[in-house]
Amino acid sequence: MKIIILGAGQVGSSVAENLASEANDITVVDNNEHLLRDLQDRLDLRTVEGHASHPDVLLQAGAEDADMILAVTNSDETNMVACQVAYTLFHTPLKIARVRAADYLAHTALFSHDALPIDVLISPEQLVTDYVTRLIEHPGALQVLDFADGKARLVAVRAYADGPLVGHELRQLPQQLPKVEARVAAIYREDHAIIPEGDTVIQADDEVFFIAASKDIRAVKDELTQREREARRVIIAGGGNIGRRLAKGLEGRFQVKLIDHNLARARSLSEELERSIVLFGDAADEELLLEENIDSTDVFCALTNDDEANIMSAMLAKRLGARKVMALINRPAYVDLVQGGIVDIAISPQQSTIGSLLTHVRRGDVVVVHSLRRGAAEAIEAIAHGDPRTSKVVGRAVDEIKLPPGTTIGAIVRGDQVIIAHHDTVVEAEDHVILFLVDKRRVPEVEALFQVGITFI
Repeated sequence: MKIIILGAGQVGSSVAENLASEANDITVVDNNEHLLRDLQDRLDLRTVEGHASHPDVLLQAGAEDADMILAVTNSDETNMVACQVAYTLFHTPLKIARVRAADYLAHTALFSHDALPIDVLISPEQLVTDYVTRLIEHPGALQVLDFADGKARLVAVRAYADGPLVGHELRQLPQQLPKVEARVAAIYREDHAIIPEGDTVIQADDEVFFIAASKDIRAVKDELTQREREARRVIIAGGGNIGRRLAKGLEGRFQVKLIDHNLARARSLSEELERSIVLFGDAADEELLLEENIDSTDVFCALTNDDEANIMSAMLAKRLGARKVMALINRPAYVDLVQGGIVDIAISPQQSTIGSLLTHVRRGDVVVVHSLRRGAAEAIEAIAHGDPRTSKVVGRAVDEIKLPPGTTIGAIVRGDQVIIAHHDTVVEAEDHVILFLVDKRRVPEVEALFQVGITFI
């Protein structure tokens, strides 16, 4: 696939890294030659220096025969104009734009082929807000990912020493949860992937990914993690796009306090938010946190634009007694350093955005992609089409499907029914099949499985 990525910032470079490893023809456009040179030194791709929305720059990048344009510069206006130019002059089939400003996103009529011809809108702030909201709603979870419009969920948890399942084989899971169907999709032990089998034994501190119907998630999670009380009190550090959206989404169900160091913004937020308490100050001020009862806070979310400030305020909040702390971190190297230490959860905007973008790049009818483990693994929802003659999966039991190494089918969603996959589960046409890949380099093989041929022998 020939893809033009506009913008070599953190999102653009992360997407380029993901796609370049999958035999795509990638060209990256940016007006910063240093960023482009760094990408070329690391990856097999072309670069073009120039303004991303200028017609001559797009022409130089190969827009005439590009399959897709991903406009992810830091400017909403540049992204929108670039999609307009690509549509009008080059008839680019698929145009994806990152748009951050809530004022634009509130007017959906803007984004149509009669106005701004953008096929897919990506809002990183909204993606991160939704992700953090799910984590707050599921105490004890490291990740919570939706499939099939929320009917099924993949959840990552850390197994604790005295957990009911620790020290037991996975085949005993049905005995522990006789009324609940669930499947362990993968286990990571000391950063090494373990493909789960019936005789696999869960150990303390394992990172366990399991899939179940959304209504059953809590019951399974309680078997693997220490039972945590529901969150009630939330403190948010940073009143930018993400902090504001999160406070607005949570304030009807939780006691929310928001801290911001910008006086004008704090005043504006206090008028906009209805039930949240808005405080002017520094989230890394120990005195302020103690005054606001940080020791009785269930979740502290550091969501400013400064990685270091987020890490430091989250570490301080944890030391002062906050039950769980999360930090928004843009630099991938920092994520690896702090995740699972004093900071309970490091939130990477790039990983949330990349998953959404990859959904539109995957071949076959892939409708959901979640990038996991800093991009090394993926969870995919693919729709099975055809019949036993034209499809490699339809009409076949799970153990008859030739899955790539390190790939498991976790569940099948058939209409409103969530079916946990067993070796004899048969895939039917139009099933939504949820797969876990510990090695994302196997993605093309999975895509091939779900592509319908004229005949298949």
